[in-house]
Amino acid sequence: MRKGALGAIAFALMVSRADPGVALDSYRYLHVSIETPWLIFLFLLGAVFVPFILMLALMWWRPLNKSISAPKSKAPNEVQDPER
Repeated sequence: MRKGALGAIAFALMVSRADPGVALDSYRYLHVSIETPWLIFLFLLGAVFVPFILMLALMWWRPLNKSISAPKSKAPNEVQDPER
């Protein structure tokens, strides 16, 4: 109960000391201009396509890497010739 009363008093003091012009002036710091949609588009373009490019690179690289490093297995019906 004591924390709630203290919080209410603190909130009342902040509201009573707030300048209404400060809230209206805060939009100045958003820096929204005609370039903003393009910047959002470019950010989302990278955020969406970079994972797909990485996925395609890994899909290409992993099988290539596995085929080089994996030992060649013999077919189950192939018999080893001791004379070789």
